[in-house]
This record gives sequence, C-alpha cells and structure tokens, in this order.
Amino acid sequence: MALQPKPAGNRFTPRKVEPEHKINGKITAQRVRVVGENIEPGIYSLKEALALAEQMEVDLVEISPNADPPVCKLTDYGKFLYEQKKRQKELKANASKVVLKEIRFGPQTDEHDFNFKLNHARKFLAEGSKVKAYVFFRGRSIVYKEQGEELLLRFAQALEEEGKVEALPKLEGKRMQMTLAPKKKIK
Repeated sequence: MALQPKPAGNRFTPRKVEPEHKINGKITAQRVRVVGENIEPGIYSLKEALALAEQMEVDLVEISPNADPPVCKLTDYGKFLYEQKKRQKELKANASKVVLKEIRFGPQTDEHDFNFKLNHARKFLAEGSKVKAYVFFRGRSIVYKEQGEELLLRFAQALEEEGKVEALPKLEGKRMQMTLAPKKKIK
C-alpha cells in the first residue's frame, strides 16, 4: 500500500490573517480625515497625511473606512492593536454571565419543603441568578396540573420583591415550568 502525498494546505499550516485595518500605503482614499495626538484634526490629502505620519515616525491607520472621508489615526499600529484587544477584554469581563438555577417541585409539595425551596430561590436571586421553578408530574399525577400551576403562582407571589416573572407557568410534556429573573437593584 503506497502512502498518499499530503495536500498542500493541511489543518496544521497556519492561515494568513488579513489585517483588520488598512495602514500607510494600503489606504486607497484620496482624501482622509486625520486625528491623533499632537496634531490639528482635519481633512488632508493622502500624500500629506502619509508625509505627516512619516515625519512623526508613526503609522497612518484607517479606523473608520465607511465615513466620508475615511477617518485615519496617527498612531503606532502595534500599540493601537494592543489597546483594542485590551478594550475588548475589558468589555468581555464586564459582560454579566447569566446563571440559571433550577428548583423542582412535586404536584403535592408540602409547606415545609415549599418554604425550604423558597429560601433557596431567594438566595439564588440575591446572587443575581435566574431561577427556573418547575413541577414534575409522574405517571397519573398529571391530573393535578391545576395544583401545580397554583403552586408555581404562589411561589412567584412569594418572590415578588426579589424577582420578576419572566415566563408564566406553562405545561411542557410532564413538566410545568416558570422562570424568574432577579430585580435590578437601584443604587
């Protein structure tokens, strides 16, 4: 059995990454709006802007190609990319991650169990997590679906101050579920 030759571009060869921004000679517009540190913002011809960048020993980076005329910034391109990545990381870190906690009831859940699960739900909502409460019907217990709905509505009413109902009780198969989201705290 003869070995087959490897294809030219296999999965281990790194792909060429095209730069996101046009810099220096790659800019095609005739006139550009130039911004940057230690410079008078204004509209320049491309040649003037490139000469200015060369004089200041920085790059001319096209930051807004869809504007009329395109906006270019006089900055060091490496520093510019670093600041952009840093800004994106900051935005990602500040974005809140939604956690969904589940609380399960039976159609005939006792008062003590109900209160115990209610306290857990309060704790989850205080942490900022969403709570999905559901009643699971086993076998013939589906005939008690009205009791299940009453239980979930009573649960929502008890948590009125901590959270708001995002989805009302709805029967899906053998489960009746409802979602609660934490209320935003006013500072």
